[in-house]
Amino acid sequence: MIKEVEIKTNGGPERILWKERELEKLKPGQVTIEHTFVGLNFIDTYHRSGLYPLPLPTKLGMEGAGIVVDKSSDVNECEIGDRVAYVMALGSYSTKRNIEASKLVKIPDSISDQQAAAVLLKGMTVEYLVERLFKVNNTHTVLFHAVAGGVGLLACQWLKHLGAKIIGTAGTEEKAALAKQNGCDEVILYKSENFVEKVKYLTNDVGVDVVYDGVGKDTAILGLDCLKPLGTMVVFGNSSGNCPPIDPGLLASKGSLFFTRPTLMTYGTKKKDLLHSSARVFEMLSSNKIKLEINTSYNLSDVSKAHIDLESRKTFGSIVMKNDY
Repeated sequence: MIKEVEIKTNGGPERILWKERELEKLKPGQVTIEHTFVGLNFIDTYHRSGLYPLPLPTKLGMEGAGIVVDKSSDVNECEIGDRVAYVMALGSYSTKRNIEASKLVKIPDSISDQQAAAVLLKGMTVEYLVERLFKVNNTHTVLFHAVAGGVGLLACQWLKHLGAKIIGTAGTEEKAALAKQNGCDEVILYKSENFVEKVKYLTNDVGVDVVYDGVGKDTAILGLDCLKPLGTMVVFGNSSGNCPPIDPGLLASKGSLFFTRPTLMTYGTKKKDLLHSSARVFEMLSSNKIKLEINTSYNLSDVSKAHIDLESRKTFGSIVMKNDY
């Protein structure tokens, strides 16, 4: 028997229900993973609330790490006993699961299961944002919203490695201090400061080359005023709600700006992209070019509280849940 989360109706964390069932028989190309740690990401809350609609009832969780305990006879990519991790595969809020072997990456000996579950989705997000979508170098100035979150802290370190100047936004002095410890050059306290005016001041009215916005509704339109001509607005998340529609004429009038709404699903799920991106993340972590801030850890059985804390901005850094069942 396994335990897994099921959402029957969209809504708040109280909609998270646990059910017990028999694990289905393996299909060709699949393996069974026993989870050791499960990652918690904002996309999980979007699936639960219905912001990103899924057919109901639905499972939850897009990232996990664990041990291969069974496999189909035609699987050659991994063996029973291998430590593996995956991203963007719905259903990680479970004790065990069946999953296609093609979606797995092996965890290097230098990386723990906890680290893999905490870093892979966020790290792969940073990799495609700063190395493929917009190739950041030491001539660029970047604005990164929610800079003390799990993605933000990794982005600070990665961007600093690339030589960029980093301006971030955060909600508290504590989070601002943490961001600076991770390489952010300037942090704007968005609750007490106008971030557009502060960005103009910090850049001598020039603006930044690229804005990375995982917040969405509250910041995206304002962020356009932070860009220099020909700058790029990257809205990659919706923690405050969906970004409002943007008139192409607005982009023209503000300096022939570029606007994109990317997803890891597009940039990271083809096999070659998955292997490239995950390898870059593990390489950056193993070589200490990025370091993890796993500041909040929960038991998987406390997933509802984890969702409450994440949405109320009580957490910072990466969040993982230990399989305690």
